[in-house]
Amino acid sequence: MCVFRLKKLILACMTHFILIAISLICIFPIFWMLFSSLKTHHDVFFKMTLLPQTWNWSNYITAFIKADFGQYFLNSVIYTVVGVFFIILISSLAAYSFSRLNFWGKSFFFYLLIATFLIPIPGIFVPLYLLLKNFSLLDTRTGLLLCYISNGLACAIFLLKCFFDKIPKEIEEAAIIDGCSRFGIYWRILLPLAKPVLATLVIMNSLTIWNEFLLALVVFQDKAKMPIQRGLMVFQGDYPLLMTGLTIATIPIVLIYLLMQKYIMKGIIAGALKRV
Repeated sequence: MCVFRLKKLILACMTHFILIAISLICIFPIFWMLFSSLKTHHDVFFKMTLLPQTWNWSNYITAFIKADFGQYFLNSVIYTVVGVFFIILISSLAAYSFSRLNFWGKSFFFYLLIATFLIPIPGIFVPLYLLLKNFSLLDTRTGLLLCYISNGLACAIFLLKCFFDKIPKEIEEAAIIDGCSRFGIYWRILLPLAKPVLATLVIMNSLTIWNEFLLALVVFQDKAKMPIQRGLMVFQGDYPLLMTGLTIATIPIVLIYLLMQKYIMKGIIAGALKRV
């Protein structure tokens, strides 16, 4: 029995040691980015240490002035908030329809939607450019937002539909007996129950939209409408300011993740499992 407990203890210690080592490896680039954003050129290229010799906080002020980072930051906030809002709104309504309503071509349209997962985004740049041009949406915020929204709908609808399929229909029948409408069931019952999946979708789509850059280059010609990733190009060749820009661009996503992290695994599992 003692030998068994000793082996179990050794295995647990090795497991924790490996997990801690992997965590440090993953976290180290973040600390390197953060501390490098506070260094001078001399510290970066001649003092190969993690902590800066001189804490140069003025890099953040310089980044906002030199790259007009305030405008790019505001643009990304607008694109992310509006894009995620409409992705959640449209996908939840569509998922409810696919899960609960019966209409012609229901299965066909659902699987056609899922098939869009197979299409790589760079492969549609040319037809997307021509489509936006024909509808006079090039170099407009609306055109970019429509691209972001359409790009995030398939995954969101799939996860939400699978989650709605798990909810017993008896709950809806009881609500209908109490006089609740279809929209009332969606708004008062299904959406509150789907909070874990919604939180997961908020994080996934926020990360995607916030970090997206190639699509913005296709849609925009006016630099004033570009997202925050465009501002990072100004810092090419200036390592401390580049790290400063990356830190500024990373903070909002980290905050969103920390606020909603308890829902992530719960939401992924709940949305991925389908009731048999």
